[in-house]
Amino acid sequence: MKYLIAVLPDRIEAEEAYTKLLKEGIDQKQVEMVGKGYKTADEFGFLNPNQEARKQIIRMAIWLFPFGFAAGYVFNVLTEIYLFDWAGALGNHIIAGFFGAIAALMGAFFVGGGVGIGFGSGDALPYRNRLNEGKYLVVVKGSELVTEQATRLLRQFNPETLQGYEENQ
Repeated sequence: MKYLIAVLPDRIEAEEAYTKLLKEGIDQKQVEMVGKGYKTADEFGFLNPNQEARKQIIRMAIWLFPFGFAAGYVFNVLTEIYLFDWAGALGNHIIAGFFGAIAALMGAFFVGGGVGIGFGSGDALPYRNRLNEGKYLVVVKGSELVTEQATRLLRQFNPETLQGYEENQ
C-alpha cells in the first residue's frame, strides 16, 4: 500500500483538494483529511515520537539495569579498587554495582531515544508540527496508480510538501 501526504496551508484549499480528488474518481475510503475539524494526528495514526522514545527507554532500562549492576560489581571484584575505605570490600562491590547500573541507565537513555525526545526524529514530527501551525494534510492511500493520479491532481494546489511513502509489511 502506498501513501501520499500533501500539506496545504488552510482549510479551504484542503477541502478543495479533497473534493477534486473525489470528483476525479478516487474512492472516498482512500482519501482522508487531517487537521482542525477533521482527524487529529493521533486519530490518523501518526505516532508521537516522544511517547515511543519513552517506551523504548523504559524497555531498555529494565533489561540493562541488572546487567549494569552485575558488570560494575564484577569489575570491582576483579580490580579490587576500593572507592571508599569505610565501606569495606562488600560495600565497595555494591557501590561499584550501582555505578554500573547508573551507566547502564544512561546507555538506555541515549541509545533508547532520549536524544530523539529533545531533537525530534522521523517524519511524524514535522507533520505534527505543521498541524500545530494550523495547516491541513490530505492523505491518499492506495495502489501506485491511485497515488500517481492523486499526485497529478494535488500538484495543482501547490502544496507546501507532497511526499509519498510505501507501507512496510
